[in-house]
Amino acid sequence: MIWPGKDVARFIEVISDRQIQPNGVDLTIGEIFIFESRGVLSENKVLPAMRRVEPDNDGYYTLEQGCYLVRYREIVQIPKNAIGLVFPRSSLQRMGAMIYTSVWDSGYRGRGVGLLAVLNKNGIKIHKDARICQIIFITAKSSRLYSGEYYLEGIKQDT
Repeated sequence: MIWPGKDVARFIEVISDRQIQPNGVDLTIGEIFIFESRGVLSENKVLPAMRRVEPDNDGYYTLEQGCYLVRYREIVQIPKNAIGLVFPRSSLQRMGAMIYTSVWDSGYRGRGVGLLAVLNKNGIKIHKDARICQIIFITAKSSRLYSGEYYLEGIKQDT
């Protein structure tokens, strides 16, 4: 079962009424990073170096074609009886960009991230406060809660 947006909103900190949708909650840009090195996925994974992208003086990010990591502004707590899934807003797709994410497991808490892929060869401009995706909750029966290395990401000092 997909939860109503008003119920999802109870598990998300720092939102406005404008972000609450019929079946989820819009997430906004907190920070954008550009990849500066290669990552390695193995038992000893190495995440790539990243550089924070700053908005222009007019409050817009000017993003060229390529891939960016977006950390969302909102703190999300996934309840023990749900998982979270994130989808791009259709306006983002209509500009030639996509957000890709992973499953947000039961018990996860943090300011999650998504991969922003700018596919438009002309790039995009996006306001620093833009709503770029929507998180939905689906009821789940979990035998254990998330306790991985990304718990509290974007909240603790070191992430």
